[in-house]
Amino acid sequence: MEEMLQKIYQLGMLYGIRIIAAILIFIIGKWAARLISKLVAKVMEKSKVDAILIPFIKNLTYFVLLTFVVIASLNKLGVETTSFVAIIGAAGLAIGFALQGALANFAAGVMLIVFKPFKVDDYVEAGSTAGFVEQIQIFNTILRSPDNRKIIVPNSKITGDKITNYSDIDKRRVDLVFGISYDDDIRKAKNILEKVVTSDSRVLKDPKPVIAVAELADSSVNLVCRPWVKPADYWGVYFDILEAAKEELEKNQITIPYPQRDIHLFETKKTG
Repeated sequence: MEEMLQKIYQLGMLYGIRIIAAILIFIIGKWAARLISKLVAKVMEKSKVDAILIPFIKNLTYFVLLTFVVIASLNKLGVETTSFVAIIGAAGLAIGFALQGALANFAAGVMLIVFKPFKVDDYVEAGSTAGFVEQIQIFNTILRSPDNRKIIVPNSKITGDKITNYSDIDKRRVDLVFGISYDDDIRKAKNILEKVVTSDSRVLKDPKPVIAVAELADSSVNLVCRPWVKPADYWGVYFDILEAAKEELEKNQITIPYPQRDIHLFETKKTG
């Protein structure tokens, strides 16, 4: 009985020390991995690396180091790591099927980093949503909407759909439509719109704004007003010209008609 207790004690001491050592390796290793990944990010910031790369490389560094920490912890427990790696390799196919969405997002993240269709602070439409780019992570891209909502979009959804970058250009066209009455003077209305547009200093002189008749609609003659602006001025110009044009048109007795329909009634005489 004493010999059995002695063996249990020895085994407990042996494996207890290994378990404690493995836990310490994991805790310290995880802390070190996080610290190293932060240092890598700081070095990249000081080296003026593209801001969109920094969080991606930081996260990738952390997960790679954490993988080595886990293997080291298992090795300390007495688990044969070569066998462990072989088991992972054998289970790789099943894991690949189970995590194919995550792997696709990771691959898409790498593509976004390599081909750079956008950069931080660009305003884009991607993955069926729109917003300012904040960062590309390993599996997701984080956008901020104009009304300050945080939008997390899977990377594979972005690369699998069209990407419209509104910031990676030097000018944008503002498209506005103004309807006037059929009884109004078209030339006068066009002159008013031209005056409103050219009086705004944010409107570019080249290309010249286009003001023209676009449609003879059911209730109005529709004029298009298309000035060009810098991307950062787009919404400011859009809202300001829309308001100023309405005020100037009404001030000059140009009617902005409501949709209307003429109904003709005919009286029929009864016979017999």
